[in-house]
Amino acid sequence: MPNLRFPEFSGEWKKIRVSDLLEFFSTNSLSWDQLEYGGTDIFNLHYGLIHSGLSTQISLKKSILPSVKSEYRPRNYTLCEDGDVAFADASEDTNEVGKVVEFVDCAGKEIVCGLHTIHGRDKLGKTVVGFKGYAFSSPAFHNQIRRIAQGTKIFSINTGNFEEIFIGVPQKEEQDKISHLLSLLDQRIAIQNRIIEDLKKLRTTLCELMFNQSAPNYRLGDIIEQVSVRNKDEDSLPILSVNNQLGFIEQSEQFENRIVASEDTSNYKIVFINDFAFNPARINVGSIARLKKIEKGIVSPMYICFRIKHGILPEYLEPFFRTKFFHTEMDKRLEGSVRMCLSFEGLCNIPIYIPAVKEQSHAAQRILKLNEIIEIEQSILNNHLARKNYLLGKMLI
Repeated sequence: MPNLRFPEFSGEWKKIRVSDLLEFFSTNSLSWDQLEYGGTDIFNLHYGLIHSGLSTQISLKKSILPSVKSEYRPRNYTLCEDGDVAFADASEDTNEVGKVVEFVDCAGKEIVCGLHTIHGRDKLGKTVVGFKGYAFSSPAFHNQIRRIAQGTKIFSINTGNFEEIFIGVPQKEEQDKISHLLSLLDQRIAIQNRIIEDLKKLRTTLCELMFNQSAPNYRLGDIIEQVSVRNKDEDSLPILSVNNQLGFIEQSEQFENRIVASEDTSNYKIVFINDFAFNPARINVGSIARLKKIEKGIVSPMYICFRIKHGILPEYLEPFFRTKFFHTEMDKRLEGSVRMCLSFEGLCNIPIYIPAVKEQSHAAQRILKLNEIIEIEQSILNNHLARKNYLLGKMLI
C-alpha cells in the first residue's frame, strides 16, 4: 500500500503486470529533419521532446508538437487517443529510460508516436485518463526499469521488458484524486519555469545593452592575462569543471559522481577566486566561467585560465561572455575543421566596450541583483519538483 493516501479511500490496490494492462502499437522512425513546426498535417511525438521537458500530461490545446512534413507522411500508423501513453525507449541516463507522457486531450488532432518511443494504451479499461502518466513516473516504476535497462553507453528498453514490470492500480475515484493533485502541481511547475525563462531573457537583454551602448574601445587582450599556476604540491583542492549553464561546478557533478581526474593532480591548474577558465575545444554558450563561490580549486590542464588586469571589475566582464556580440566575434576566430577550437590569442583579439569603473559597477550590480532573483525563483522551482517527487514516491506503488 502507498504510504500517503486521501483519507476517504481504503482497501488494497491491484498489482497489475504492465504488459497485461497495455496494448502496444508500432511507431515510426522519423528524424527531426522530417518534421516541422507550424504545419497542420499529422503531429508527431519525437522521443527528444519527452526528454526535453514536456509535461507528464499532454494537452494539444496547450502543448506544441511538430508535424510530419507532407512528403514523409507514414503509410501505416496508429493515431494516439486520450489516455494513451508514450515512453522514451532509450537514453544515456538510466533515470531517463522509460520516461513517459500521457495524452490527456488530443483536441481532435491526428497524432502519432515517433522515433525511440513506445506507444501504449490501456486495453483493460482499468485506469482513468491522467493517472497512467504519473503511475509510470513513480520511483516504484523506474526502479524496475533501471534493473532491466540494457546497454553500456546508451540504455534502452523494449515492449518485452514490460512483462517483468508491475504497477499498483487503485479504484478509479482514487486515481482521479491523485492525478488531479499532481496535475495542479505540474501546472505550478510550468508557471515557475516560465517565470525563470522570462527573467533569463531580461538578463540577456541587459547584458546586450551593457556592451552595445558604445563602440568597442578595447580588445580582451588589453584587459586579461593568461595564468597557469600548477598544483605542484598536490594540495587537496576541489576538482572543478566548467559547465555550460552553471559555470564552475564540482567535477563529480559534471560527470554524475564519477571521478575522472588523474590520481596525479600535480599538473592541474589552480584557479583562484575571480579567475576565469574555458575549454578551448568546446567553447559554446556559457562555457567561460568565473570562480565565485570558493577561494580556489583545480581544473584539468586542458582548460585555459585567465584573470583580469587592474581597473576592470570581474562581475562586469563576466556577462560579456553571454552576449550575442561575443559569440559572433568568437565564431570568426574559431580554428580547425572537425573539432573547432578557440586559442587564447583568438580570444584576446575580440573587441569589447569598457567604460569607467563607476559605470562598470553600476551595470554589474543590475545583473548581480537579477541573478539573485533568478536563484530565488530557481529554489522555488526546486521545492516544487522535490514536492512532486515526494508525492510520486509516497502516493504510487
